[in-house]
Amino acid sequence: MYKVFYNEKAVILSDSPLPTVRNLKFSTHSQFEEALALLKNTSAAEINIYHHNLNKLWQHFKSYFDYLEAAGGVVENQNNEILFIYRFGKWDLPKGKVEKGETTEVAAVREVMEECGINGLRLGELICKTYHIYFLKNMKLKAIYWYRMETDDTEIPVPQNEEGIEIAVWKRASEIPQLMNQTYENIRIVIDSYFTANRQSDIS
Repeated sequence: MYKVFYNEKAVILSDSPLPTVRNLKFSTHSQFEEALALLKNTSAAEINIYHHNLNKLWQHFKSYFDYLEAAGGVVENQNNEILFIYRFGKWDLPKGKVEKGETTEVAAVREVMEECGINGLRLGELICKTYHIYFLKNMKLKAIYWYRMETDDTEIPVPQNEEGIEIAVWKRASEIPQLMNQTYENIRIVIDSYFTANRQSDIS
């Protein structure tokens, strides 16, 4: 199953109908147009498009948009604080476009360094991937690869103002729930995945 956000609402791609949401059976790209129109023009928060071959459905969905990839990180310091940025009125995590010839791992580390001035990053495992749709000259589908990172860097983060970042700051775990009231759905997914993985690691 895939969940792709569009203006903080979700297009779900799955292999079967789902209860309690509007379902569209995939046959042509017209279902993609219909789903986006419903999310834009109605109160529906989620639309499920389904097809028995989920991989085929996903490939059709990707081809409908200008597809691009980005990468970022959930960075934890030696005080168990998490690095956040504040941009465009929302709390966010550092991330950016994967450049030609880069791996997502290399791009994730580079973007954190550029956006926050953090050095000595140690790259960990992939936490999750998130997806969202936005309009910039045409409709774009962006996949973001989120990695766990650690650093012993004690320097104060420096926000990359030219990228619209107003604040780069370390936040304690106790402060994060308040930040989640002023962020994106995708960032909530990343943070939930990060802390869920941490709890499972503690149990094992």
